[in-house]
Amino acid sequence: MNPTDAGPASPAIAALQHAVGRLRASRWRIAALAVFALGLAVLASLSLGVQSQPVGTVLRQLLSLLPGLEAWAHDGPQRNVLLQLRLPRTAMALVCGAGLSMAGVAMQGITRNPLVSPYTLGISPAAAFGASIAILLGWNSLPATGAWWTVALAFASAMVCAAGVLGLASLRGVHAMVLVLAGVAFTYLFGALTAALQFFASEQQLAAIVHWTFGSLNGRSWNEVGVAGGICLVCAPVLLAHAGALNAFSAGGDDVAASLGVPVARARIAITLAAVLCSAAIVSFTGVIGFVGLVAPHIARLLIGGDHRALLPFAAVVGGLLVLLADMAGRLLFAPVVVPVGIVVAFLGVPLFLHLLLTRRNEMSA
Repeated sequence: MNPTDAGPASPAIAALQHAVGRLRASRWRIAALAVFALGLAVLASLSLGVQSQPVGTVLRQLLSLLPGLEAWAHDGPQRNVLLQLRLPRTAMALVCGAGLSMAGVAMQGITRNPLVSPYTLGISPAAAFGASIAILLGWNSLPATGAWWTVALAFASAMVCAAGVLGLASLRGVHAMVLVLAGVAFTYLFGALTAALQFFASEQQLAAIVHWTFGSLNGRSWNEVGVAGGICLVCAPVLLAHAGALNAFSAGGDDVAASLGVPVARARIAITLAAVLCSAAIVSFTGVIGFVGLVAPHIARLLIGGDHRALLPFAAVVGGLLVLLADMAGRLLFAPVVVPVGIVVAFLGVPLFLHLLLTRRNEMSA
């Protein structure tokens, strides 16, 4: 090697390595701050309410659940409120935000479309149609099993929509554009079907259908958290395992992904199924919360960049924090009236998203 060539290159390489190191350090700091903020939000959600509890009492009650620390427990109404009402509600908020955000990141990655979310693929409108059928038939009022009938029909309807989207897309080799257009078509179809059911519903049934479509975390139980969270835990490793494929898809589409050795059709189907299954499981329990899967991925991408290896878990943190803050705002701002989280999350998310969009517009255009 010519020494005169090596000399000028070394400072450039060193500068590049320094810039990469600073970028990684910045991402770690942002991630650490987000996790810390999420921890504070969890404590606030558990302690604040109609009857607030001190943070120290909340921590003591939580620690009493660990083996050997049972003596720290203080039995009474406050403990029951914490463990049977606030804790499962908070857990469902985290599951909802994390699952919908990761699904949104995955769908935006494989389609290269920033406007794609579980809602725009028809999953949420299809779940609303299934829940509307259960309400119209009166199955939601059956003793003991009413709530589960609503969840079952909502989940089944969402999966029928997913099968239809994938079936239409597979006719042309699972092309991204076909996937998006099929989702848009099913969104309008199931929206029209739900509207038709509302036309024949009684006043009580109509109120129940409309309330379900608002999206709410009220009355969530540990069984529901376990089912939705378990499905999301199964789907999350699938999405993380395809982070490299998502990077290839988002960088240059199918051609670039294929040139890098990614099995395009198989990867697209696996990612779509995992994202759809995760979204359907959540929406079936909580109702339509459509904004999280669209805006949380963008907020996460603006903060740490587009590498899906970091973006997927960070989007889960951002989504969980967004839903948790929205739920607290809905519970506390107009107490004792509880505003559904599906409404509040849009009011909180839009200003934050617009602020990041304006302050970081140079990074997006770079």
